Amino acid sequence: MYRIYIVEDDCGIAEGIERTLTGWGFDCHTARRFSDILTEFQEIQPHLVLLDIMLPFYNGYHWCGEMRKRSKVPIIFLSSASDNMNIVMEVNMGGDDFIAKPFDLDVLTAKVQALLRRSYDFVEPPVLSHRGLTLSVMDSSLRYQGRKLDLTKNEYRILLTLLERKGSIVSRERLMQRLWETDSFVDDNTLTVNVNRLRKKLAGLGLEDFITTRHGQGYLVE
Repeated sequence: MYRIYIVEDDCGIAEGIERTLTGWGFDCHTARRFSDILTEFQEIQPHLVLLDIMLPFYNGYHWCGEMRKRSKVPIIFLSSASDNMNIVMEVNMGGDDFIAKPFDLDVLTAKVQALLRRSYDFVEPPVLSHRGLTLSVMDSSLRYQGRKLDLTKNEYRILLTLLERKGSIVSRERLMQRLWETDSFVDDNTLTVNVNRLRKKLAGLGLEDFITTRHGQGYLVE
């Protein structure tokens, strides 16, 4: 299992990254001691680092330089400063890639996988699966009993979120928040429409009761 070290001081962003990458089979470690990132780095021995630039105590450039003195580990910078000068600095400091904030978590996952593939003999993490259904992060499609079904971006995000938390109820608010990451307007009615369309597609494959509604709470895959 590949270890990912997430150096990001925004708790919401760090939790979102950790939750998403953990769902795809990565062993994630989020920074806790921002005054001593290097010690954590050496303790974790990660296969890849996601490194924010604006951090408490010392910035990401400093920690990248310290890591590079000791390791060739792949480093992806995360920053809202996406101007050319900052990108050049990140490359010159030893960064391998750059993702501008705000970013799409699916894009981040794809970049992590691509960099691991270039750096190691990387085997794609298992797709999310349940009751014989598999969901692919690479092409947003699902497969069941030899049949492939393409999903819209919203349908994919709904199913991905439910599968990441299979066995637990996911609130409508959480699903709408996940759909908002597409930068499209989503209201309560839009969510209902998308869930119903997804259910019809699943039923067409023979999975009539794949998504359960818990009234007043949300949706569940169990």
